[in-house]
Amino acid sequence: MRNQAIVRQIAAKYRSLSELMDERMRRQWAASEAQAYGWGGLQAVRAAIGLSANTIRKGLGEWVAREENPDAPLSTRLRREGGGRKRCSEADPQLIETLMRLVEPMTRGDPMSALRWTCKSTGHLAEALTRQGHPVSPRTVGRLLSADGYRLQSNRKTKEGASHPDRNAQFEHINAMVQRFQARGQPVISVDTKKKELIGEFKNGGREWRPQGEPEEVKVHDFLDQDLGKAIPYGVYDLSEDKGWVSVGIDHDTARFATEAIRRWWKKMGAKRYRDARELLITADGGGSNGSRCRLWKLALQELATKLGMPIHVCHFPPGTSKWNQIEHRMFCHMTQNWRGRP
Repeated sequence: MRNQAIVRQIAAKYRSLSELMDERMRRQWAASEAQAYGWGGLQAVRAAIGLSANTIRKGLGEWVAREENPDAPLSTRLRREGGGRKRCSEADPQLIETLMRLVEPMTRGDPMSALRWTCKSTGHLAEALTRQGHPVSPRTVGRLLSADGYRLQSNRKTKEGASHPDRNAQFEHINAMVQRFQARGQPVISVDTKKKELIGEFKNGGREWRPQGEPEEVKVHDFLDQDLGKAIPYGVYDLSEDKGWVSVGIDHDTARFATEAIRRWWKKMGAKRYRDARELLITADGGGSNGSRCRLWKLALQELATKLGMPIHVCHFPPGTSKWNQIEHRMFCHMTQNWRGRP
């Protein structure tokens, strides 16, 4: 996008001169401004005064021809005020109404319209309008939609189900527990399972720098390779130390696997850092292998607590708030970035 300050300068000059200029002078003035600003000048002038790119290019052509042949007589031909081809919406008063019926059939009382899902692009809309006796181009459809306040937009996740009345109280409880444990120098960890990954030459989201024309070649279909299987990363993140541990399973994401990952973290990292630990606090979301209703998770945790010789406290996040878990933002994000564009 051109510098907005330049666009504002051009617009201010145009406002002070517009009443003194006829069509030809306006075109040539716009071409002179575009030429003066160099690269991107045409788009800046177009954005500032609303002239079409073709009109400005025509003015540039006239400007170049004048420089090549300065002795040529100036054309005095001017189009009559209001002359020229009329806009499609003026020549066809029913065009906009028909277009709106195609774009939003539900709001126009036509819930069974077959065009509801097939005519959302400007090309499809132009074809549908032409079949109904309103010949227009996709560019004209885009201009009419923009003028009516429409923009290309993706879905936005804003609708949230009813939250539990004790949701905020649970977050306050988790925060108080974490602060209490950290103040006493006791370990606090966040646990979760990352998205399962297929092992092998499979496509992964993202892009990496490679020589032009030499992309990483991967398999066309993402079918599980029975010989290689899949990887199940289970992470353990130390909230106090800002360090993590990842155990990768190749079978199933079970409560036994989750507690074994915690045990290995404690053996390799936790026991060395927290030599005087007397208890352990775990924060986790409410579903999956470490879910709040998983009986095997509770049983396996009790067995782990017995082996470690200290009580284990667990705080589960309220339903629908798993992305608030610290491990998602402090550890898994780096793993996703490191794996991008790599099979």
